[in-house]
Amino acid sequence: MAKPSASPKLASQTAQPRRRALRWSFVALAILGGAGAFVWPQLHGYAVTGAAYGARVACSCRFVGGRPLGDCRKDFEPGMQLITLAEDTSARSVTARFPLIARQTATYRQGSGCVLEPWDE
Repeated sequence: MAKPSASPKLASQTAQPRRRALRWSFVALAILGGAGAFVWPQLHGYAVTGAAYGARVACSCRFVGGRPLGDCRKDFEPGMQLITLAEDTSARSVTARFPLIARQTATYRQGSGCVLEPWDE
């Protein structure tokens, strides 16, 4: 004996909440996308500036002050916890990164101190 199939009315009632949820998902994504586009210039600017500051300060700390790179984080301003540092001892440079957004490098030059690479903008 075959099972009776679901009635068309029941099928439409179960599909309706899915459609409503899908519609609200698209609305939420549109709102998040719009907010992200609005905030992106400020976030990018802060990330580039923070990475540049971090690279310059850490380069001076490391190659002018002679301190270990790990100790140079003490010189950072509050709120710079996301900045990561990497050094290239042969080039006498320090690269600071803000995850997924910005990377800046400062190189020690005799007589000039630590100099940032030109910004790509």
